[in-house]
This record gives sequence, C-alpha cells and structure tokens, in this order.
Amino acid sequence: MRLRHGLYALGLACGLLGTGCQKQEPPTVPMDVPAVPPPANTVPREGPAAAAPPVHRVLDAVAAPANAAGATDSTWTTEPVETPRGEPPAVTLRAVRIGTHEGYDRTVFEFDGPRLPGYHVAYVKTPVQQCGSGDDVTPPGEAALEVRFTPARAHDDQGQATVAQRTLKPVLPSVLALERLCDFEGEVTWVLGTARRAPFRVLELKDPMRLVLDVRH
Repeated sequence: MRLRHGLYALGLACGLLGTGCQKQEPPTVPMDVPAVPPPANTVPREGPAAAAPPVHRVLDAVAAPANAAGATDSTWTTEPVETPRGEPPAVTLRAVRIGTHEGYDRTVFEFDGPRLPGYHVAYVKTPVQQCGSGDDVTPPGEAALEVRFTPARAHDDQGQATVAQRTLKPVLPSVLALERLCDFEGEVTWVLGTARRAPFRVLELKDPMRLVLDVRH
C-alpha cells in the first residue's frame, strides 16, 4: 500500500508541474567540431593529397626496426638512421610538408600504398650533388641532413612530378630549406639545410603512410 501511494503521489506531482517526468536524454556532442588548425608556416598538401585533411599529430606511430646505430623510431640522435626495404615496386611520394612545433621542426614525407620505402637519414658534408646534372648544392645553415628513399619515386606514370615544389624555404628555427636532389632509378633524395647539427628523430606513421623527420630547435 505504501508503494502504491508513493507512485500515485509522484504521478500527481508530475501532472501538476506539467513536466510529465520524462526521462532526460544525455546531451549529444556535435559531429562538426572544427579541426585543430595546422602549425604556423606549414606547407600545405599538393596534388591528390590536397583533398584529404592534413595530419600533424603523432597518433599512430608504427614501431620501426632498430637501425645499425641502435636507434629506434623514438630516439633523438645525430648518428645515421637506416631502415632498408627492398620490396618492389617503388612507392610514390605524394606530398612534403614542413611545420614548426614547440621544441622542434617537423618535415613529413607522405607516400601512396600500404608501406613505406626503405630510408637512410644522415648528416652529410656539403656541397651535395644533384643526381641528374651533378651540380653542386649548398643548403643554407651550418649542416645538411640528407634523406634518401629506396625503392621510391617522386613522379607518376607519365613522368610528371608528384611534388611540384623542388625547393622549399620555410626558414624555421632549425630547418631553413629543403631541396629535392634526386628522383632517378628507384631513388628519391631530399636534403634539409639546418641551422646546426641538431639531434633528430624519425617516426613511421600510417593511414596514410608517412615518414616524419623532427629536428630539434
């Protein structure tokens, strides 16, 4: 009887208040939350990659094998970092982006396909040479950080470059310029002119496949 009277009193109160005592649904989160803007001085995507939103956060790092110097994909170093991969066919470079973050500058190389090519990242003596003409190239800054991809290409089946800009000059705290040296016989090489011989790290990311090169300020 007490339970029945209690339910009757609750129903009467809801009727007097005009609320009907309906169950309140939890608030929904809007799906169109604006994306986080890219870092300052970031070079945008080019070509087919421009249709996809840029990715600047390291969310899905893929563990890279240890290289000859003993470093992994999260190690800051000034020694060469190398991960060989020889499986054909060559992977196509689709975009190169540069941006600055707190404590380091980031260069992103984005590729088509389910995997990254092999790579070798190391500080080299200057001048460096263009692989086609043999012309000397002296990047700005006190050091030159070379990134070599194999097997890879930076052109499509019609021979058109997939990254239009051959030279980028963002003038960031560490990375002063970036220039493509080679796209020939399965090798793609870029060189970064850096303010000094600063520690760097290499990260492998997926969806899409990217090699990230960070250089400390």
